Amino acid sequence: MEEIVINNIKIEWAAALAEFFEQTNLKINSLVVVGCSTSEVRGSRIGSNSSQDIGNLLFSLLIEAAQKNKVNLAIQCCEHLNRALIIERNVAEKLMYPEVNAKPALHAGGAFAVAAFQNMTDPILVENVQADAGIDIGDTFIGMHLKPVAVPLRLEVKQIGEAHLTSARTRPKLIGGARAEYRKDI
Repeated sequence: MEEIVINNIKIEWAAALAEFFEQTNLKINSLVVVGCSTSEVRGSRIGSNSSQDIGNLLFSLLIEAAQKNKVNLAIQCCEHLNRALIIERNVAEKLMYPEVNAKPALHAGGAFAVAAFQNMTDPILVENVQADAGIDIGDTFIGMHLKPVAVPLRLEVKQIGEAHLTSARTRPKLIGGARAEYRKDI
């Protein structure tokens, strides 16, 4: 890809991450799920034109933002690994998510997942998580990995490259009825 296109992707992603973390106001050690199709970022159909360079770029900016905001990451693999997630072993153990046996590859997991697996400290795969918030680049359907009440975020950045961008945070379920009062701080 042209250098100018790569630079634009970097600018878009950095802006989206800043806005995401500002809007979510996540607590320390929250879990954020991220799914990404580098094919879609390149303007191709999901799963048809993966780019390890784009996967590496996007993951490097994400891990930096996650560390700055003191949150944990769960990186969703593609459908060829049943949308399993890459997560640090210590986080999976703390949250009691059992490990599954697979390793992402460019065409079975995706470039973004490969970048995560190569750059996390002690990565493992788990089948599912219940994340506090999430980002979806290229309509990879991260919703199955969010806690039950997802609230869409309306970011100014709508695309990363050519890929559609969506994100959400979660909130606790509202229980009770007409007489219930709810906390405004969560």
